[in-house]
Amino acid sequence: MKMIVAIVRPERLGDVLEALYRAEVRGLTVSRVQGHGGELERVETYRGTTVKVGLEEKMRIEIGVSDSFVEATIKAIVEGGCTGEVGDGKVFVLPVERVVRIRTGETDTAAVTPIRPE
Repeated sequence: MKMIVAIVRPERLGDVLEALYRAEVRGLTVSRVQGHGGELERVETYRGTTVKVGLEEKMRIEIGVSDSFVEATIKAIVEGGCTGEVGDGKVFVLPVERVVRIRTGETDTAAVTPIRPE
């Protein structure tokens, strides 16, 4: 099992969600976050004062998946989130030690995205 954490542009969230749906990836959490990576610093004028804006609005997507869904999930996120410009985001894949579905008590792979039939 893996936890996939993706940071994407807010305007690309709909495309990412659509690509995940087509890849049959279900069950995710989306949060609005701020951060920066390789983007150049932006300068804006606010009430007549020049302000350096250091953080960009981003969307954080967290998805717990069984091992058989990892590559399809990454592919869907990249497909939906890519503009080809600096600031498109990142995908992180983290190991998951244990999962418990609160409603049913199911554990581990039974509690995340279903396993693809081989």
